[in-house]
Amino acid sequence: MAHDPTGATAAFAELGHIKLDETDLDGVLNQVTDLARRTLPGAAQVSITLLRDRGAVTAAHTGAIALRLDELQYERGTGPCLEAAEAKAVVEVPDTAADGRWEGWGAEAALAGMGSVLSLGLPIRDDVSGALNVYGADARAFDDCTVTLAQTLGGYASVALGNVHLYGVTAGLARDMRAAMESRAVIEQAKGIIMGERRCTPDEAFAILAKLSQDTNRKLRDVAVALVEGTQRG
Repeated sequence: MAHDPTGATAAFAELGHIKLDETDLDGVLNQVTDLARRTLPGAAQVSITLLRDRGAVTAAHTGAIALRLDELQYERGTGPCLEAAEAKAVVEVPDTAADGRWEGWGAEAALAGMGSVLSLGLPIRDDVSGALNVYGADARAFDDCTVTLAQTLGGYASVALGNVHLYGVTAGLARDMRAAMESRAVIEQAKGIIMGERRCTPDEAFAILAKLSQDTNRKLRDVAVALVEGTQRG
């Protein structure tokens, strides 16, 4: 597997220049795993674990073995990626074949062809944490310099993931606000039509709309839109 340690600065810059309006969380996750695989010496496969209320999930991976070893941890409820994500810490497994932690998970990783593992906690936001999991084919594949480089990459990744989530939340709020404003505008139009036809007050017009909504089991906005469109066609 070809790696480019000298390209670490370029990798960090790439994460720092993500255009939030042109990607989503999945896009950033895939970008992070690909950059880690290409940048970190000794990395054979890389994955990202996310911990949410409903449990752990591998949100991105560069190979089937990484995914299988991640999911084996989720099934058992123990393993380096879970420990790193929960503690927001660095968990090293220098030699999987000789590691007796996590109910023998290390031995199974060795049988799958991964001799060492490096998991780094990713603090993303209060209710979501994660881990960057780097699998090496050889035992002791990651020296101190690689661990430091991985920690730096993880820091950039956490910021990028946090930013894309915040952007998504903000964009969603903006869409909701626009929709609410549009709904209010069409409801006011419908009230005006009813007031003109019934010679009633604004409150009485709204009550008529609300009753029609209830009687027809339709949303108030939909009733208002139908009334306005019907008046325009007439």
